[in-house]
Amino acid sequence: KQWYQRRVAITAGIPQNQVGRKSDIYVLCVSFTHNVTAKDWYVALVSTTVETANPEAELEPGMRLLGPVSEKFVSVSDLYVPTENGKKDNIFISESFDATTHFETTCEDIIKIYENITGEPFDFTTLDKKLEEFKNLTEG
Repeated sequence: KQWYQRRVAITAGIPQNQVGRKSDIYVLCVSFTHNVTAKDWYVALVSTTVETANPEAELEPGMRLLGPVSEKFVSVSDLYVPTENGKKDNIFISESFDATTHFETTCEDIIKIYENITGEPFDFTTLDKKLEEFKNLTEG
């Protein structure tokens, strides 16, 4: 079996310096375990920040990790960032999704928006208490 046939999901980052790039390449693969495919089928996402006039070729190091591909869709999306932080007009806008497949930058953006709305940083220490309260409500 190929490595991808022994796994139900993977997420990987190919460091920029290993492939002579300025940006990392990200690979995400999910399967039937996530209720997104039939058994023995996989959906993969290979992404990066475009650096050349040939974006599809830039994905090749990630594509080589996948093995045989039944069908491939390629798209390029512009990245947008808000011009204001929203405090002046109470319109809070998130940034576009970037190439990362683990959503770390999206989470950071949401935390930044929360702080812009409330005027204070999000207190992660309250999560345990809120999760416990929710658990008591749903099990009660």
